[in-house]
Amino acid sequence: MESLLLDTIHGKPHSRPPVWFMRQAGRVLPSYLALKEKHTFWQMMRDPELASDVTLLPVYDLGVDAAILFSDILVIPYAMGMGLDFTDKGPVFEQPLKNREAADIKLNPDAGKLDYIYKAIDATNSKRPENIPLIGFCGGPLTVLCYMIEGLGTHQAFPNAVKFIYKNKEQTKKLIETITDLSIEYLKQKAAHKIDVFQLFETHAGLVPSELYNELFMPSVKKMARVAGEQKIPFIFFPKGLSTGLKELTPEHCDFVSIDWQIDLAEARKMVHPDIGLQGNLDPRLLFADQKSIQRTLEKYLDFGSKHSKWIFNLGHGFMPGIPYENAEFLTNWVKNADWNIQ
Repeated sequence: MESLLLDTIHGKPHSRPPVWFMRQAGRVLPSYLALKEKHTFWQMMRDPELASDVTLLPVYDLGVDAAILFSDILVIPYAMGMGLDFTDKGPVFEQPLKNREAADIKLNPDAGKLDYIYKAIDATNSKRPENIPLIGFCGGPLTVLCYMIEGLGTHQAFPNAVKFIYKNKEQTKKLIETITDLSIEYLKQKAAHKIDVFQLFETHAGLVPSELYNELFMPSVKKMARVAGEQKIPFIFFPKGLSTGLKELTPEHCDFVSIDWQIDLAEARKMVHPDIGLQGNLDPRLLFADQKSIQRTLEKYLDFGSKHSKWIFNLGHGFMPGIPYENAEFLTNWVKNADWNIQ
């Protein structure tokens, strides 16, 4: 496949960096918001044709260089038998683990409950432009575990989850193993259905000290990265909030690491292993500003982009609700039309 994103991942420079955005398939697109008026999130996600249409909306509406499958990180605990609903206030589990005794927790992974996602991949592949790669993803082990314990997505500090991890270390390790095993099966099946790239969203890596993250959760990241490599699928790791823990990453952990907006990109480049490419790290909140202000910030990226061709332009987190569509469109067009002077 001729693809700007895949060429960049494999070290083949172009005249500009590729651009795509986390949470690009919803939140800011008028076409998506119109669909949301007629369908629930679950309905869109579970209908392969609808899911594939939503996946491709930002390719046509914004002109991004990659599509990311329209899905959710919580499909893994859903497939473990935890009742899940997506409400207006966020995802909610029927029986969060915080309400159970740690020793009594039993999960029932059923990989068959994820079949609808593979059908959505097939539908997307039948429709997508030839030069647009498809990104598959799942949630990182800490992030998924936090939601499973806390039971809802509105308490971003996850106090019960953090308490559980410290109080029940051995049980935590068993839960991580269960999450990881199903996530690996999920990754393998996505690879079999022809995704081109896989991203691991560890959105809440910063909830625990990097030393504890390295001890409990990083082995799972390495295991998933190894499986992705065996499947010939490039592996992007997004450990939001990992901070100076980025220095511990090696090519065994990922091919590219996505940098959040809390770290300067040039500083991140000094910290991260030279063989690992970077993705990110524009603060998505900037897109609430006027376009002149947005452009002033974007111009600061030109120097970095001219010196580092193994870099994917992206946000430091996902699009946020209420960002003007015109600003998302302006951002994409600016990246595609700027003079990057790549060396």
